Amino acid sequence: MAVRFVHAADLHLDSPFEGFRDNAPAHVRETLLQATFRAYERVIDLCLAEKVDALLVAGDVYDGADRSLSAQLRFIDGLKRLDAAGIRSFVCHGNHDPLDGWQARLGFPASCHQFSADVGSAPIDPERPERGMVYGISYPRQVVRENLALRFRRAMYQGPAIGLLHCNVGADTGHEPYSPCSVEDLVGTGMDYWALGHVHTRQVLREQSPAIVYPGNTQGRHPNERGERGIYLVELAGSAPPRLDFRAVDVVRWETIRLNIAQFEDEQGLLDAAEGEIEAALARADGRDLIYRLEIGGRGQLWEATNRQNFATDVRDRLNAMFGGRRPFAWCARCSVDSQMSFDREALRDAHDFSSEVLAVFERSSAEPELQDALAAAFSPLFNHQIAGKLLSGPPSGAVLAKVLKAAEERCLEALQ
Repeated sequence: MAVRFVHAADLHLDSPFEGFRDNAPAHVRETLLQATFRAYERVIDLCLAEKVDALLVAGDVYDGADRSLSAQLRFIDGLKRLDAAGIRSFVCHGNHDPLDGWQARLGFPASCHQFSADVGSAPIDPERPERGMVYGISYPRQVVRENLALRFRRAMYQGPAIGLLHCNVGADTGHEPYSPCSVEDLVGTGMDYWALGHVHTRQVLREQSPAIVYPGNTQGRHPNERGERGIYLVELAGSAPPRLDFRAVDVVRWETIRLNIAQFEDEQGLLDAAEGEIEAALARADGRDLIYRLEIGGRGQLWEATNRQNFATDVRDRLNAMFGGRRPFAWCARCSVDSQMSFDREALRDAHDFSSEVLAVFERSSAEPELQDALAAAFSPLFNHQIAGKLLSGPPSGAVLAKVLKAAEERCLEALQ
C-alpha cells in the first residue's frame, strides 16, 4: 500500500525580514511579518486537502534558537489541525532551532513525533508499521560539524524507510557546512527516501534508490531567494520510483530587476521599461506579492542623469507610488545605480591625443610580457602584505589580469573624458 507525505523544511517561522520593512507602508510590513506563518498555514492546508499520511519537517522550524512564543503556538496549532484529521507529523530540529534553544512548555499533539539528539525511528502508521518508518535526529546545539548521516541504519523490516535530516550534502558553499555528508553516505544507510533540510533552493540530488531531496524553504526571505518556494508531495509505493510533486506555498516572491542604460535614449524610456519589467515580474509571481530590487547600470548617454543626486530614490518612490498599493503589490525595496559614461574607443584611438596614448599603453600591456611583468611588480606589495595577502589568491594573470586591465582602462578613459 502506498504511503503519501508532505516533505517540508526550513519554515523559519517569525523571520524578521530585517532591512526590508523599515521604509515600507503598513500593508507591506504586515505582509512580510506574516509571510512565514501564512506559508506554513498553506502547508497544513495542502496536507489536509491531499489527505496525506504525514507531514515531515526537516529542521529550522523557527528562525532562531530564541524562538518566539507566537511562533511556537502557531506551529503547534498547525500540527493540531493535522492531528484532528488523523495525519501524523515528524519533526527534527536544525541549526536555527536546536534542542538547547528556548522551548515553551506547550502541549504537542500525541501524533507528532519530535526527534531527539540521537537517531530514532517511529512508524508512519502505528497500527501498521509495515507501511513505513521515519528515522531522524535533531541538532543538540547550533553548530554540528559531525556527519550525522553515518549514524543512520535501516532496521530489518518490510516497508519504506525515510530519513529526516538537516544537513549539507556535498559541501554546498552557499550554506554553513553543518552535518556535512556526501550522497554516498546517504545511499549507504539503506533508506528509500531522504527528506533533507538546510539548503534553501529545492534540489533532487538523486531520484531513487534512495531519492535524496531538498524541498527548499517554504518562503523566500531575501532577493537571493528568488522564484517559487514550497514543499514536495511524495508517494512511495513498493519498488516503484518515488513520485515527487512540487507545490508552491510561498506568499511573497523576490526579484532583482536590472536595466542597462545603453538601451534607452531618455529618462522616459528608462521608466517605461522599469514599469514593463515590474508588470512581467508580477505575472511570473502567480498572484503573490512582490518585493524587488531595481539595479540600473551599463554605459550610455543617460549615465549623467542616472548619477544625479536623488535619482535612484526618486525612481524608487515613483514606482512604489504606482505599484505599492496594488493587490498583489510590487514594492521596490532598493534602487541602485552603477552606470558609466559611454565612449567610442575607435574615435579615441584615432584622435592622436593623450587619450589615444592611454589606449595604446593598455593594448600593449595585454600583449607584451615586459609590461605584464611590470604590472606584477607593481601588484607585489599588495599581494605580499601580511594581512591583505592572506585574503587574495595571488597576483592576477590570464583572464583575471585582462579583466583588471579592462576595468582600469575604462576608469582612465572616463576620467579623461
